[in-house]
Amino acid sequence: MFEWIFNPYDYPFWILVVSIIAVVIWIVSRSFSTYIKFVYPNAKFEAIGNPFIEEKELSRMLESKNLSMFKDSLNTSKDYTVCGEDTYELQRSLDDHFIQTVEMMRKDSSKKLNDFYDVYIEKLDIYLVKNLLKRKMEGKKIEEAKVEEAILPSTRELLQKIMDAEKEDLPEILKNYGFEKEVIDAISDENVDLLTIDTVIDKHIINRFKQVRVPYKCEQAKHKFVNSMIDILNVKNILRAKQLGYDEASCKKLFLGDGREIASWKFKEMTEVDQVSQVISSLEGTSYYDVLKDAIEQYDKEGSVQILENALDSLFLKLVKDISIQNYINIGPTIRFLVSKEFEIKNLKIIAKGIGENLSSDIIKNFLIKEAN
Repeated sequence: MFEWIFNPYDYPFWILVVSIIAVVIWIVSRSFSTYIKFVYPNAKFEAIGNPFIEEKELSRMLESKNLSMFKDSLNTSKDYTVCGEDTYELQRSLDDHFIQTVEMMRKDSSKKLNDFYDVYIEKLDIYLVKNLLKRKMEGKKIEEAKVEEAILPSTRELLQKIMDAEKEDLPEILKNYGFEKEVIDAISDENVDLLTIDTVIDKHIINRFKQVRVPYKCEQAKHKFVNSMIDILNVKNILRAKQLGYDEASCKKLFLGDGREIASWKFKEMTEVDQVSQVISSLEGTSYYDVLKDAIEQYDKEGSVQILENALDSLFLKLVKDISIQNYINIGPTIRFLVSKEFEIKNLKIIAKGIGENLSSDIIKNFLIKEAN
């Protein structure tokens, strides 16, 4: 019979084997643990869904004859309980619903996503910071009520400090709140350039998304989401600029950085043309060309770049859906539900405003964002 004889020189070999096995187990378990953390929230988000980016449910809401009917019809949905007697109160209640949704998502998700949720809400708040800064730089009157519109307490605190500060104190305030040198330089310039302020503030929130940490298996999905968002904003910026007749130099100030498909050279190409239709033509070969080409006829008829922006928003929902499918076992469905919920709320606020102002359903429909096929 074979008898194993202890040999101390075998130790390094077995240590190596055990170490390799431990590393393999750690890698597999790490990947599996990430998956487990997303099973419940993803299933819940899928079950709730986002009906108000779909034609059928939006049409149902448009059948409401008044705000009371709109509210009652909305509250029959399993996810909504809104209140209010006029347009303003209903819209505020819808905003509150969105925040409650984010907090529900935060509670059900891994704690490692807390910072991601915070940055997403910062994105919603950032227009208040941007507009307040521009009014301050122009010496215009600022409404105190704007501070209370902010969602995050930190944003309300920042807005109040901007309101109370002298212009020369603004750079230090923004620096203390983590704004980049580019932002500080823009508001420190003696010749205030509002276009530059718009751009650097948008870049700030994009940088926040790029820097925010998520579980390592979620990085790819987050990266695709952020870069798609950059593309959409870049194209919107240049379309709006050409509609307003900005010159090439002004247009170049609007570049927010390279995205998924729109690199700096492509954006430069778009700044060099004169017409909105030429901008669309220059996008041939990208995901954005077909949807804009299909919308150009309606744009020509109405002369409003909003038509084109709506088409891009619909495409963005489709791109986020694709990200969700490709990253189904991690953050994909979370991103899709969050973005779709934001557009749901926008749609419902538009319908409430339209009904409150007795607009026809055909007019209201032009402003609604539906997920592209």
